Amino acid sequence: MSAAKKPVPEGKKAKTKVPPKVKGDVTAEFEAALEQRKHEHYILRLYIAGNNLRSRMAVENVKKICEEFLKGRYDLDVIDIYQDHSKNPVDLVLAAPTLIKRLPLPLRRVIGDMTRKEKVLVGLDLVPRT
Repeated sequence: MSAAKKPVPEGKKAKTKVPPKVKGDVTAEFEAALEQRKHEHYILRLYIAGNNLRSRMAVENVKKICEEFLKGRYDLDVIDIYQDHSKNPVDLVLAAPTLIKRLPLPLRRVIGDMTRKEKVLVGLDLVPRT
């Protein structure tokens, strides 16, 4: 047997029961998202301009960061814009060195020689913005 519902007087809205929010749900969701991030595969492109010191530093710095934070979970393509013109129009690189995180989304760009580790980590969404 179904329970009889009380009629709602005119001008009043029927109340619907909303489950109370459990304190900590947002934190649990955030921690679950962070845990999932630890298993995602990263697709990266590093655009450099020639074989100069700045380009070599950028390649070295990005490789170090990837090995430390993404070991076994990344693909890094190093593209010299002087040698390979085919990919640049797709990514619209205006300055070099530029690191592009294609996956996981959202797409991010980091410009410079990648010596500021914190900036690169934020750009890769490996640490929160401060």
